[in-house]
Amino acid sequence: MAANTYTVAALYCFTPFDDPAAIREPLLALCEEAGTKGTLLLAHEGINGTIAGSDNAIGAVVDHIRSLPGCERLEVKYSTASEEPFARMKVRLKREIVTMGEPGVDPRASVGRYVAPEDWNALISDPDTIVIDTRNDYEVAVGTFEGAVDPETTSFREFPKWFRDNREELLEGKKKVAMFCTGGIRCEKSTSFLRGEGVDEVYHLKGGILKYLETVPEDESKWHGDCFVFDERVTVKHGLEEGDYHLCRACRRPITDKEMTHEHYVEGVSCPHCYDEKSEAQRARYAERQRQRDLAKQRGEKP
Repeated sequence: MAANTYTVAALYCFTPFDDPAAIREPLLALCEEAGTKGTLLLAHEGINGTIAGSDNAIGAVVDHIRSLPGCERLEVKYSTASEEPFARMKVRLKREIVTMGEPGVDPRASVGRYVAPEDWNALISDPDTIVIDTRNDYEVAVGTFEGAVDPETTSFREFPKWFRDNREELLEGKKKVAMFCTGGIRCEKSTSFLRGEGVDEVYHLKGGILKYLETVPEDESKWHGDCFVFDERVTVKHGLEEGDYHLCRACRRPITDKEMTHEHYVEGVSCPHCYDEKSEAQRARYAERQRQRDLAKQRGEKP
């Protein structure tokens, strides 16, 4: 496939599925027939995921999902990739389509107020607004909005406790809370959570960072750095152009060219971020996995 011809669709929809398992097989069969690759998650609360393929293939899958009960208003953000961003196609059944671990949170019942990308700068520049990045620490490290608070969480499950522990300090002297994430789905839950905690003026960036980077001109932007994405592109910049980061396949964190020259970087085995987190046994397993990837490449196979 020629360069820049992979269409990438990041999508989600909160809607009640009585039987997600019944949806899975027809959806997977269609994805495989169309030739798309990526991951889709199904749960009783809806669907979430990112897939890539030709324009026609992506169109067929999106049309099928929109035909599912309650998915007519499926949220989809499109971008492109110069190389195939996923190795295989998966459709998985999960307890939640984005895991927060708060049973009472239901974005279908209550969420924050959506803010269009073109109106976001004014909101986050308001001194009455506290801006919170709901993503994980390694995502925030490569880019975030000017003045945003970093919760320094390693998973979205940690967000509720972080907010409860820091609520008084965060909200002191602030009337509004503005939150953002990559594509919008985490903010559906985080704003619903804050509403449930009694915070009234809660806002979130409609379409997430991806829509902002697509919509707002770089010379007007309050975004600094790259945006981490969960595929082989690793990061994207303004205009959704592919970024310059690489991926450590041991810890799945983004790494720079400079970090790849570090003594603790070994392809597929370790990087400066994760070297001290992994045991010798783990690194040995990663080394064998990388050896198998290299052999697959030599045979001309997709690793």
